[in-house]
Formats: sequence, C-alpha cells, structure tokens
Amino acid sequence: MSVKQGELLPKCRGSAQAAREKRRWIPRVAALLTLAIGLLDMASAVTPGWRSRLDDLRALLPMAVSRQASAFTVVVGMLLVLLSAGLRRRKRRAWRATVVLLAVSVVLHVLKGLDYEEATGSAALLAALVVTRGEFRAKGDPTTRWRAIGVGSFLAVVSIVVGLVLLRLRHDRIVGPHPLSAQLEQVVLGMVGIQGPLTFASARFADLVFRILLTMGVLTIVSTGYLALRPPEPRPMLTEEDVARVRALLARRGADDSLGYFVLRSDKSVVWSPSGKACVAYRVVSGVMLASGDPLGDREAWPGALTEFLREAADHAWVPAVIGCSEAGGLAWTRVGLSVLEIGDEAILDTAAFSLEGRSMRNVRQAVARVERAGYTAVVQRVSELTPQDLALLRNQVARWRGSETERGFSMALGRIGDPADGNCVVVTAYSAGAPPPDREAPGTAAPQDAALPPEEAKPDETAEPRPRAVLHFVPWGRDGLSLDVMTRDRTADNGVNEFLIVQAVRQAQQLGVRRISLNFAVFRSAIERGERLGAGPMIRWWRGLLIFLSRWFQIDSLYRFNAKFSPTWSPRYVCYPNTVDLPRIALAMLEAEAFLVWPRWREHLPLPRRHRGRRCEG
Repeated sequence: MSVKQGELLPKCRGSAQAAREKRRWIPRVAALLTLAIGLLDMASAVTPGWRSRLDDLRALLPMAVSRQASAFTVVVGMLLVLLSAGLRRRKRRAWRATVVLLAVSVVLHVLKGLDYEEATGSAALLAALVVTRGEFRAKGDPTTRWRAIGVGSFLAVVSIVVGLVLLRLRHDRIVGPHPLSAQLEQVVLGMVGIQGPLTFASARFADLVFRILLTMGVLTIVSTGYLALRPPEPRPMLTEEDVARVRALLARRGADDSLGYFVLRSDKSVVWSPSGKACVAYRVVSGVMLASGDPLGDREAWPGALTEFLREAADHAWVPAVIGCSEAGGLAWTRVGLSVLEIGDEAILDTAAFSLEGRSMRNVRQAVARVERAGYTAVVQRVSELTPQDLALLRNQVARWRGSETERGFSMALGRIGDPADGNCVVVTAYSAGAPPPDREAPGTAAPQDAALPPEEAKPDETAEPRPRAVLHFVPWGRDGLSLDVMTRDRTADNGVNEFLIVQAVRQAQQLGVRRISLNFAVFRSAIERGERLGAGPMIRWWRGLLIFLSRWFQIDSLYRFNAKFSPTWSPRYVCYPNTVDLPRIALAMLEAEAFLVWPRWREHLPLPRRHRGRRCEG
C-alpha cells in the first residue's frame, strides 16, 4: 500500500512548507561547497605561494605574519570541514560558525600570500550563506562528553595527515635522510611544541612547519578540552512525569494498538498534544526521529500530537519517520503529509475461536503433544502475582538463556522483564522434570540411559525438581488483550516448547480475561505468501527470492512460517516517511534501532541507552 504525499497534504502546512521542500537542495549544496573550501584552505596553506606576491607582501608585513596566517588557514580549513555536516542538516550554530570562519578565511588568504583566488571563493560562499540564512534554522542536537573523543580523534588524524603532506611537498627542504617514521615523529612532537628529529635547510620553512604543527595541536587540545568540560546535553528520555501520564492514558482507555504499552520503553521519549490527551513515542537514531506504533491516547487528539512531533523534527532538522503503525495510524500520518508503505503483518489470535483441530493445525498439535509427553508443564501468572524472589529468578534465568546474544527491539519490545511496575504483564513459564543440564554434570559421569532416546520417548524423572525451560512475556493490550514481548528458552529444551507455551496461554485466556493475543511480527509476509502462489509474476518471485536470501541473516521467512502455524488473523503494519529519497536513511536507522545493525562492543560502554532484547526473538 502506498499513499501519495500530495493528495492529503493539509492546508496548515501551506505554501511556505511546500517552498521549503523545494529548497532542500540549498543546505546540501552549501555543505558541499563548505567542504570544498575547507579542503582548499588546507591545501593552499601547505603548498608554495607565488614568489612575486610574497615579495610584494614582504614589503608590507613581516614574513612571520604570513607564516602564522598560513598556520591559521589550515585550522580554519579543518573547522570548515567539520562544520559542513552541520550545514547539511540546517543547523543554526553551524551556519553562524561557518560565516565567521569564512570571513576570517578571506583575511587569512590575503595575509598569507595575497591569494586573491582563494579569498574570492571564500567571500562568494560567505555572501551566499548570508543570502540563504533563512534555510538554516535547526536547533543543535543534544550531546554528551563522548563527542569530545570523536572530534579530538578527527582533528588529531587530520593534523597528522596535513603535517605529513606538508613535509612530503617540501621534502627538498629537509636535510639528510627522512624516513616516514622520522616524519611522523616530527609531526607528533611539533603538535605539542617540541622540536622533532628532522633538520631543515631553510629557517623560514622550519618556522612555517613549527607554526602550522603547533597551531593544529593547540586546536586539537583546546577543542577536545572544551567539548569534554562543557555541560552535557543528553537526549531526553521518559521522565517520571511522562511515565505517570502514559500509565494514566493506558489505565483510562487502554490501548487500541497492540504496541501501545511499549511506549513505556525506557529509551524512548514522548511528545504530547497541546491538550495532553495523546502522545507520540520516539527515539532519535542517526538523525532520524523514529516514532513507533500508533499515537497513544484519544484519536481526536492525535492531530495535535502529530503536529508537535513534526515541529520537533523540523526544529532539529531530524528526518521524521514511523515504524510499525497500524492502518488507523497510517491514515493519521498521511493527513499531516507523510507517505506510507506496508512493511509486514502482525499475527493475532482470537482466543475464543482458536482450536487445535483440523489439518491446518496439525504441526502445532503434534508439537504440543510431543512436549506434553516429555513431561513439560506450564504456569501462567501475572507479574503482580510473583514474589520479589520469583522476579529476580525470572530476570536471571532470561539473562542466562540470552547469553551474549544481541539485545534487540525498539518498536515491539519493552526492554525489561519482571519489573514490579508492570504488574499486569503476563509470564508463561515452561517447566520440565529430569536430570540437571549437561553443564552441571560432573566430568566423566555417564549419561542416563534415557538420554539416548528421542525427546518424545525419553522418560522424565518424576522425582527431580522441575526446572524452567522457556518463558513467554506478554504486555497488556488494552483491557482484553496481550501482546508478545519476549520469547526465549533454554537451548537444550525440546523442540516445540514455544508452540506449547503459546497454546497454554490461549487455554488460560478466559481466566485472564483475554480474548486476543498478538504474536510475532512477520516482515514482508504478503510478499512471501504471494510469491509462493501459482501464477506469481517474475517480479514478485524475484522479491520473494531476495527475502529468502536475506533470511540467512534476518528472521524473515522463519518468523512467517512460525506464525502461520497458528492460522492467525494478519494485521498489516506500515512505515511512514516524508520523501522517497529519505527511505535509505530511514531503513538504516530502523535497523540500528532494532539492533540488527550493531556498533562495535566498545560502544556498549558509552552513556547511551542499551539495546534491549525484543519480542519476536525465537522462532
């Protein structure tokens, strides 16, 4: 399904918004030109100038001024390269700093060698930025002190590269052998004001090298220190007031959307409608303001919440996007100007109509019977019914089963389990009697005779204490539904234990007052299903083949097959986006938010919210 953006564009956005969309190229071109001017500044400072111009300049100013101007020009170029990214995102702070640096660049080009060509380029870009200043209105992003490490590392690397290039271009001014290691030592020491191992034939060139390296070193140290010492501005998360207001909304009318309870995930933020009767949950990932699910609250208040969401995105130049909204949510987003694409389907069970009878349920019926014969039992409980000791044991058990696996989830995961505040959540635990796990047996101990038998023929030890083997965790869905959050199990548990737990949850639905259960989300389910049909066209067959190929790394086909066993009702889910050109960036942000794209391990130590293992994790 695709809804054209222009068809439902509301009048409230008006011609000003349309004109702004047409001028999106201006920040991009400005950023590209700023990057080019920055690189040109650095190149012009380390390359020889015109001798005739230098003679004219020497008659007016001491050469020390020219050499220091060259050093400052390198610094200005480095800063312009850094600021180009902020200009592309329409940041007001970046615009102000760029305007000042371009003005300084014009003066420096004149002082360092009467370089009128470079000065004209900087002046022209300066004039263009002043004329288009209205395009750069975005607020700065919240930051942490860890940004100092990134900026400092970048400046240090660029300084070293520039220093090596300078020595390479003027290698004829170096006396004696000068291997790369000696040049690198000269650059690093020069950045902190220490004379290096190289000897230069010209005192003027030696002074130029010293000034450039020392100036770049001072810039690196001062910039890193400033960013490290300034007060951090962390991204906002759910405050206690937000949590209380969200829980009040859930208590007053429940949630029409099965993902409504996941608004309480701790690494999300919320924006509220002016009336306070609706909110949108989101997280900023790589410059994308990514909302999840439908807005929470009264539908008549949705437009106000959506408008506030888009305003916040525009204020910071974030790309607004939505992942996993329902059809009702998708229609609401189209009315504020976003386009919609179907991304998959959610499997929903009607507990009253569910039955294991019939050929279509044969696989589930056999799996459940096999697990029951193996001696498994299930316990269905609300979290509020568990003792603190039981909750601690539950959390530890799930963490042990998860091991070193990546914690996934954003749009369809709560990110925690066994929290007393989530008393209405439901835990379904599978227990089995038998010998302790293999890793608890003493070395050299012979395995029991029954261990050689298949699971359906093994004889459970009735005298052994039952031990947990698998857990399902559900969050409330309105007043009469449950939405699957976590599905995890012991790797040594019998196959079919997940099917067994789902069936047990359905069997206990009446006692829990539940008539609908939301299971896994199947990505591009309709494409896989249509590609299997007789007479499917070549494009849909190619698309299905690509999805099957990607299933080697992502649970696409396996989750669809697992869901389809239960003959569920399929409810489509959508992605909302502002422009087609933004889709690749939004797709990467979605993969990062759901932890399918994971940063290196060192990133886990940064003061950022940890990725949480999500629902739909086992198939």
